[in-house]
Amino acid sequence: MKIMCLVKFTPDVENFIYDYEKNVLVRENVRMILNPDDASALAFALKIKNRRPETSIEIITMAPQSVIPHMEDLLRLKVDKATLISDKLYVGSDTYITSRILGKYLSSVAYDCILTGTGAMDGDTSHVPSQLGELLNICQMSNVVEIEEETFGSESAVIEVDEERNFAKYKICMPAILSLQKVRNYKLPYIKYEDLERNVKDQITIIDNETLGFESNQVGISGSLTQVSGTFVKIMEKKDKRVVRNDSEGINTVYQFLRDKGFV
Repeated sequence: MKIMCLVKFTPDVENFIYDYEKNVLVRENVRMILNPDDASALAFALKIKNRRPETSIEIITMAPQSVIPHMEDLLRLKVDKATLISDKLYVGSDTYITSRILGKYLSSVAYDCILTGTGAMDGDTSHVPSQLGELLNICQMSNVVEIEEETFGSESAVIEVDEERNFAKYKICMPAILSLQKVRNYKLPYIKYEDLERNVKDQITIIDNETLGFESNQVGISGSLTQVSGTFVKIMEKKDKRVVRNDSEGINTVYQFLRDKGFV
């Protein structure tokens, strides 16, 4: 089985720079971390590989070449291959253009399933997975919280989806794009001590526009149709914390809180 994992390295939310003139995040020389939703997707893929050693995992990201050390760390977790799509022409691409670029590469390779996160910390539009589903003409489902490992095969899979007010199970045909939420069931393992310095450079392939062949006016800021009407810095409010005892008073306090929020 061949699993493709679309991952994104996002700026550390506590330390990032925003270019207000171009309406893009400055990704150069900024501490990057693996997007939490994508980490859950990759963690599930590694669980499948541990269960079925013949499984092949390829991670794909569209980013500056400065993310290569981060990709190397993922390869040291027993990922088989890493593909970095990187070209200066792609800087500033909106979600649709990003989907077109990723889709062009994915349409040229064989796979049984594409795993990715539902949303990204640096945008959270959640557009790319569904747009890729349309471009590749395959099924796509977001907000996946669990995939039944024993059903995960080349023909179909049973998945559980968070639908806000409830959870629902679906059987989805393969190949498909399954977009996971950050869930505690799927956590990345630590790199084994003997693999910390393992040379994995030969497992990385860098693809630029010379390979994909887009016209300069089709990608980047010039090719993106999304118009940003305005930006703002989100103000974080400190939440009050209240500890209650497991007694009648504590139960009444929790009940009143849930009632005030409209849950009961």
